[in-house]
Amino acid sequence: MKRIAAVVGIAALALGIGFGAGLTAATKTYQFTGAVKSNDSGTLVVEKSAKETWTFSTDASTKGTAKVGDKVTVYYKMVATEIESKPATTTPAKKK
Repeated sequence: MKRIAAVVGIAALALGIGFGAGLTAATKTYQFTGAVKSNDSGTLVVEKSAKETWTFSTDASTKGTAKVGDKVTVYYKMVATEIESKPATTTPAKKK
């Protein structure tokens, strides 16, 4: 009976660690720093250099505000909202 309890306990611990690692991966954040070029109705445009400008979507849950010209650091997450899959194409084998 003790052996079964130990096995169940180890399995539960392994699942807990695996689940925790999955949650950590989903919450990874990134940052982008630059000057605000525009901030209009749910869209924030930040320019790092003349060659690098990023556009971010904002909503009611976005913390903080920024005005045009402010230097800001934007913290964001990359989250897929949809995945469209197409089957891989195969090339026909050459006849000898």
